[in-house]
Amino acid sequence: MLRVRCLRGGSRGAEAAHLIGAMVGRAVTGWAQRALQSTSSAAAAQSQRAIDEEHVTEPEQQECPVCSYNEWDPLEEVIVGRAENAQVPPFTVEVKANTYEKYWPFYQKNGGQAFPADHLKKAVAEIEEMCNILRHEGVTVRRPEPMDWTENGHLKYCLYSNSMYAAMPRDILLVVGNEIIEAPMAWRARFFEYRAYRPLIKEYFRKGAKWTTAPKPTMSDELYDQEYPIRTVEDRHKLAAQGKFVTTEHEPCFDAADFIRAGRDLFVQRSQVTNFMGIEWMRRHLAPDYNVHIISFKDPNPMHIDATFNIIGPGLVLSNPDRPCQQIEMFKKAGWTIVKPPTPLIPDDHPLWMSSKWLSMNVLMLDNKRVMVDANETTIQKMFESLGIKTVKVNIRHANSLGGGFHCWTTDVRRRGTLQSYFH
Repeated sequence: MLRVRCLRGGSRGAEAAHLIGAMVGRAVTGWAQRALQSTSSAAAAQSQRAIDEEHVTEPEQQECPVCSYNEWDPLEEVIVGRAENAQVPPFTVEVKANTYEKYWPFYQKNGGQAFPADHLKKAVAEIEEMCNILRHEGVTVRRPEPMDWTENGHLKYCLYSNSMYAAMPRDILLVVGNEIIEAPMAWRARFFEYRAYRPLIKEYFRKGAKWTTAPKPTMSDELYDQEYPIRTVEDRHKLAAQGKFVTTEHEPCFDAADFIRAGRDLFVQRSQVTNFMGIEWMRRHLAPDYNVHIISFKDPNPMHIDATFNIIGPGLVLSNPDRPCQQIEMFKKAGWTIVKPPTPLIPDDHPLWMSSKWLSMNVLMLDNKRVMVDANETTIQKMFESLGIKTVKVNIRHANSLGGGFHCWTTDVRRRGTLQSYFH
């Protein structure tokens, strides 16, 4: 009707009809576009929220919670391992090479089963108390996930054997600056240990940390010398002096605890669990910002460096007198102070299934003036006090039996300090 009336009005009426039609058309089109945009925006926002919840494309805008360059800057956050559900590793060739003959019957009898229940219960309580003391000293404590390590539990698909535990984060995680490096490990029983730490590592990654996983070994028979000839301490000394170890160079392997950090310089030993391929992988990965130095010791059973050579301050190192460093002169030339800790006091009848008495020097520096040390080791306490270092005394004697001291049971996630060079 409008169209007809306008046409009757001549050319002006036609122009008006066209104008009104265009206005109505634009209004309808605009409304449709706005409705479509509103629907699309809502869908996009919902989709983006889902992506943000499930995936991390960029680190959160906050200070990275991971930052540690050495063993002695003020400790702010630490991962402490768990003794819960710990299993005795099966008595395989690599386990045999890393344990002392007097404990072989223990492994032959208990391999693949839980550690003695009463002993394990006491170890769990000791580590809980250690965590409480760390918190009292102002340190944030994080823990790996409790897991069932039996073949009938969470890791029943394990290709090799029962898994072991998540007690020693120092063995599997190495923090260098803002990067967490996951070690490949060398024991088949520890292959899946990383799973207990993955929730923590993912959290740190989401908050800006770098996360690197070293190549996982196939752990085939070729990685181990199946005929590794050990029986006595003399055999072990001879083989170590010849540079012969149970691990071969078939593929890279290393435990993180064979590395010790001093700013831009890291020191590592070739051991029963760390081969030269693993060391070379780490060297290339950290270059050019960090230097990796290979050092060696008169040690019949090298496995993990921190009860043999433990750096406790800038240019200050505890050096095991029973396992002297064969390159000690280069540290003296660099002006470092070498301290020989006293003989451990732990009694001979206390079970140390996977370690030596020298866990007494396996200490955790809270800063360069405070150290966490065994409450039973009074002589090393006096040694630290003579160096002007306050001792924070904790008893983890039963936890020691599972294979480590304070340094082993922890991985420092954040220390307040900067990257420096201490070795010239």
